[in-house]
Amino acid sequence: MAEATEVSTEERIKDVARMIFTKKGFLATTIRDIAMEADINVASVNYYFRSKEKLFAFIMEETIQKLFNKVEPVLNDENTSLFEKIEICVGYYIDQVLENPDFPFFMVNEVMAGSSKLPIISNIKTLINSHFAQQLRALETDGKISFHPINIIWNISGMIMFPFLTRPQLLQTGNFNSDEFYQLMQERKKLIPLWMKQILGI
Repeated sequence: MAEATEVSTEERIKDVARMIFTKKGFLATTIRDIAMEADINVASVNYYFRSKEKLFAFIMEETIQKLFNKVEPVLNDENTSLFEKIEICVGYYIDQVLENPDFPFFMVNEVMAGSSKLPIISNIKTLINSHFAQQLRALETDGKISFHPINIIWNISGMIMFPFLTRPQLLQTGNFNSDEFYQLMQERKKLIPLWMKQILGI
């Protein structure tokens, strides 16, 4: 029974911290803010995560690494086409952000704050050296188009992230409800690969 309580408390701390970091940013958030919102004492937060910095790092790595763990094998699969890779990765990406709809704000806040510890930055070289990037470079050899692979990664990320950045306003104004937004993103899973296929001429 004690073990179940510990898991519940740890998860509550992470959920609350994720929400407050998203709203206020890392620098403006205090351990006391998190403890008050989670309805526990400061010592409990420190017991589980030692410091605000370690709690922040844990949340970031847990969320982003979960996505990279799914995406990286796909990007390095030599048996799938460029289009198939984009299709699979877009699906994974959208599913992950649907589970954490405030995550884009979390990312934007930390980028604007100048954080250099973001896992998405440290994994850029892995993406650039992937089989996916090799397939993109091959398009230049074929005479179809010339570009840096990071531009495609940025394009795909932007097309996924921007709708989530507008989501709160869309819901607040009543233009869409949560179910309708969800359906729009399911539709986007199909559209983004098709748009990228046209851009790349594949």
